Amino acid sequence: MTRIYAMANQKGGVGKTTTAINLGAYLAARGLRVLLVDVDPQANATSSLGLDKNQVSATVYRSLIDEVSLADSVLQNPRFKLALVPSNPQLAGAEVELVGLLGREYRLLRAIQTVVTRFDYILLDCPPSLGLLTINALVAAQHGVIIPVQCEYLALEGLTQLTQTLDLVRKHLNPKLRIRGLLLTMYDPRTNLSQQVVSQVRSHFGDLVFQTVVPRNVRLSEAPSYGEPVLFFDPKSAGALAYQALAGELVRTDDQRPVSAPDR
Repeated sequence: MTRIYAMANQKGGVGKTTTAINLGAYLAARGLRVLLVDVDPQANATSSLGLDKNQVSATVYRSLIDEVSLADSVLQNPRFKLALVPSNPQLAGAEVELVGLLGREYRLLRAIQTVVTRFDYILLDCPPSLGLLTINALVAAQHGVIIPVQCEYLALEGLTQLTQTLDLVRKHLNPKLRIRGLLLTMYDPRTNLSQQVVSQVRSHFGDLVFQTVVPRNVRLSEAPSYGEPVLFFDPKSAGALAYQALAGELVRTDDQRPVSAPDR
């Protein structure tokens, strides 16, 4: 059964796209069928996988606004074994265009139904906001939200607003929505601050926090400029090993959880 997860945090620069790409790549390397849907108008996931975001035409925008089958926008990368529905800057206008459309919060969920049986995992890379694009992703995330949390000052402050939004979406739009896990990113063991943030997050959220911690790693930052997941760019780097561990942790704990079919 397909598992659909959104990578969400309204704070920018916390590692949502890095997590979506590299978690997806390592899941695919385990032989799983993985689709990454770029729901961010900045299209960083699209660029990070080697595509020119200004040249792609078959994008998630067409499915959200024009109701073109999402299957027509799926691009396969035989090298990465990772499928992608790309984005481009045109998606920025969708926030306004969605307002007047019927069932605006359910557009992405309905689009995913056209491809859901083809994949084991569908990962949704959200923009750094809590607008309609993110709401669509949260409604479509039938099996949970993965929240990257940067090991920096004020990391917990933004989580309050995000958890309030999750509660509202759960109450009114997607009763299945839950936090699948918080992922601590950009961890620097040399600083007391990083250690304090880890301690605070684990104390507050307990078992909802992944055991895997992603370190601050220059190779993770460099890989997108080469259009590759870190698995292909530098598989022995600390960042690569962390995402390899995260993929294993996710699959292992997913196997212990029952899966229900996405609402249709």
